[in-house]
Order: sequence, then structure tokens, then C-alpha cells
Amino acid sequence: MLLAGWPVLAATILIDDDSGQRLTLERAPQRIISLSPHLTELLFAVGAGSQIVGVDSASDYPAAARYLPRVGDFSRIRLERILALKPDLIVAWSGGNRAADLHGIARLGIPVLRTEAARLDDVSRLLKLLGTATGHPEAGSKAAQTYQTELSGLKRRYAKKTLLPVFYQIWDRPLMTVGGQHWISEALRVCGARNLFDDLDSVAPVVSREAVLLRMPGLIAGSIESADMQAHWQSFSQLPAVRKRAFIQVDSDRLHRATPRLINGVAHLCEALAPYQR
Repeated sequence: MLLAGWPVLAATILIDDDSGQRLTLERAPQRIISLSPHLTELLFAVGAGSQIVGVDSASDYPAAARYLPRVGDFSRIRLERILALKPDLIVAWSGGNRAADLHGIARLGIPVLRTEAARLDDVSRLLKLLGTATGHPEAGSKAAQTYQTELSGLKRRYAKKTLLPVFYQIWDRPLMTVGGQHWISEALRVCGARNLFDDLDSVAPVVSREAVLLRMPGLIAGSIESADMQAHWQSFSQLPAVRKRAFIQVDSDRLHRATPRLINGVAHLCEALAPYQR
């Protein structure tokens, strides 16, 4: 009897997600749905790409993710599409997916692995978590170690840089930045810079133009999509950033997603900031 039950016990996966919920999976899931682009990318990174049967509409990396069935977006998840795909695990982002959608999925009786991401270290933690949850613990641990090694290298390389005061603009209408709880604020510190709004608790607070002017940024950063960012601030010659023409644009696809590519985004950010720190 003990021998007959051993294969099932060996395959059972017990895991605690970021909401404090314990999931018991009788075996590694074979039909996974991802509800966020960064989770899709993380699943591929740990070797679970072939197990994904559905994703959200914004999942576009790696290239194979673009051809997977769509189940909705951040504004609404289509429960009927989820049911049609017959998933045995759904991976969700508590900070990005609507609570109503997650509640609706839970009522269907499908296991939901809830995740969070706020710090740079969360990438390595999520790689391990998803590796374990999908039956790829070794691949998850290896990817996590590679990420942490590269992050430690960046921290050593830029440790002695001058703290440059930076306004990081993620949107202009309304004017939005990142608060102290966002990994971009941490990335700026890694690069020897300081987020001017790191005292705000909100992840992506809306700020006024007057608040930015009062804090006197030495540099203004934004994504490559913000083509007219410099023109927007050009008339405020009292700003050190404007006088020094200190504007940089970064690749939001890498820097704004909590995935292994975040290391490349942080490295690019550091390189872009370096000329203004001499």
C-alpha cells in the first residue's frame, strides 16, 4: 500500500503564495493561464512555457507568448474563455489584476497562485516560486541565482556614484511618477541616483507640476514612448535638469516589468545616468 501511494505523494506540490494562501497541487500543472505579461515571461524563464494555454492580452514576450489564446486584459478577464481552456492553475498578479476578476475565478474552483512584485529582489523570489509551482524547481533556482549575481554586480559597479536627484515620469496626462515602494525607485538608488518622490507610499502617484518644480530635479527621466517629454519641461528654465539639458529616455519594456530582463533595464538606466553624475 505504501509503495502504491508513493508516486502520488512524490508529485504533490505544496506552496504558499504571496497572499498567504497555501495551494496543494496533486501534480505539476499542465494547463496554466497567466494574467500578467511579467508572469508570462517568468513562466517561460523557468521552463514552463509549454504548459501555458492562455495569457492576458498584453503578454508579448518571449515571441511564443504572442500566439497563445487571450483571456482578457487588466480591465476585465473573460471567465468564459478561462473555462474553455480548462486550466489546472492560474497565475495572477494581486497588484494588477482586478479583485473582482480573481474572486470570480476562485468561485470556479480553479487554483489561483497570487503573486506580488515591488522590489528588485522579487524577481528572483518569483522565479523560485513559479519554478516550484510548475514542476521546475531547479530551473527556477538557477534563473534566480543568475539574476541575483547580475544585480549584485550592478550594485558594486555604481556604489560610489553621486546621488543625482531624479524625477521619473511614467505618464504626462495626468502627470505620474513612482513612489518609494516601486522597484524603479530602488533601481535609481542602485545607479547612484535618488527618486525625488521616494517619500510617497503610492506605487504610481499622480503629482502636480508645481510639486515637481519645488523639488528641483537635476535630471528628468521617462520612457522611450514619451517623445515630447523634454519639450514639456523646456519652458521651466529654473530647473537644474532644464539648464543642463539633463533628460534621458529608458526602455519601459525592460524596466517596467518584474522579469529577468529587468537587470538589462537597470543597467541601461545606470549607463544613461552616468554622464550626468561626473
